[in-house]
Amino acid sequence: MSLLLEDRIADAAHAARPQRVGIVSSVVGLGLTVSGLDSAIGEIVSIGGPHDEPRLAEVVAATTEGIRCMPLAPMTGIHAGMPVRPTGRPLLVPTGRGLFGRVLDGLGRPIDGKGPLRFDAMVPLDHAAPNSMQRARIASPLQLGVRALDTMTAVGRGQRLGLFAGSGVGKSSLLSMIARGTDAQVSVVALVGERGREVREFLEDDLGPEGLARSIVVVSTSDEPALMRLRAAFVATRIAESFRDQGADVVLMMDSLTRVAMAQREIGLSVGEPPATRGYPPSTFSTLATLLERAGTDTVGSVTGLYTVLVDGDDHNEPIADAARSILDGHIVLDRKLAVTGHFPSIDVLGSISRVASKVITPGQSGDARMLRTVMAARKQAQDLIDVGAYVRGTNPLVDAAVDHQRDIDAFLQQRMDDQTPTDAAWAQLAALVRMLGGTH
Repeated sequence: MSLLLEDRIADAAHAARPQRVGIVSSVVGLGLTVSGLDSAIGEIVSIGGPHDEPRLAEVVAATTEGIRCMPLAPMTGIHAGMPVRPTGRPLLVPTGRGLFGRVLDGLGRPIDGKGPLRFDAMVPLDHAAPNSMQRARIASPLQLGVRALDTMTAVGRGQRLGLFAGSGVGKSSLLSMIARGTDAQVSVVALVGERGREVREFLEDDLGPEGLARSIVVVSTSDEPALMRLRAAFVATRIAESFRDQGADVVLMMDSLTRVAMAQREIGLSVGEPPATRGYPPSTFSTLATLLERAGTDTVGSVTGLYTVLVDGDDHNEPIADAARSILDGHIVLDRKLAVTGHFPSIDVLGSISRVASKVITPGQSGDARMLRTVMAARKQAQDLIDVGAYVRGTNPLVDAAVDHQRDIDAFLQQRMDDQTPTDAAWAQLAALVRMLGGTH
């Protein structure tokens, strides 16, 4: 018997095998329970009969009564007794350079009207984080094109950084500047839980054709099911990982990590997890750790992660902000007081820290950054006296320098949206500013 005939017989036997079919036994809250299937966690199932439009759901929990599924589309029309068929596979994600300039949904499907995707391969969504003993050390800087970041909080290739801010202080605009100004080979942008109105504004106004052409954007708006919002974060991460595995330096920008946590909270509570801190179940914090640890360096390539964290009521110690800060390699604080005065980007330099800055810049550069921080800190401590006119010039030379050159300091830290400053030029401008302030290394 020929090998071709054997393959055909095997295919026919596989197609003729009995197919397992379960039924929806209950639909409660955000999820549904299916009986009659023994699908594993993470498997995709299809809901509906042979003549129905199939609806996909993912298995998120399993009990003796059946499996608990979360739909990947609205649940309208789903009722008890509907047939459910297993697909036998997890969620697959497209990868490859054909994704550049494309906008995908939370399942990796195109939503930009530009036709079908050209991809190299479909890979499973799940991917192990790099081994901690095999990760390459962070030793080289990554240009972001934003002077205040490239100098005062230098970012290394493979670092994970949080952008902490309340609503409306310029997080999305800052990410779009980075997407256009970075020297990373690949930019992946995840918009999770965004308002539908803001998606096109971000793509067309903030990111622009130039930024979009070198980026891959994954979008899941706030009205989509919680599982779609959560999956969008992991789809974007998986796409970034696929380029890292090829040796590329990738910058992954996610707006926002807080909405990812909120989506996991909805899922966890719906499957019966007990609420813990501020209603967040324990799985929320393990999901954050799993997601963030997948970024970083590997044996080849790197994924530099920039995650916005929406602090509730400008409280930087709320649970998600606190958990993210403990996992990330640094944090950038955006200050509302700066934003309302027109200071953009509204980065609070004194409140921002990069934990790897000393490893990716020279001692001379570190000295310049430290000198500017010292002058700004002296001005901040004396601000109350300056405001009431009680400060006596000559009391502190650092304060005098800060007052005399405040416009120069602001000019260096502020930047237009369309201004992408190369790293070398940013350091040269900082060195010139430090000389004006009278500083030495």
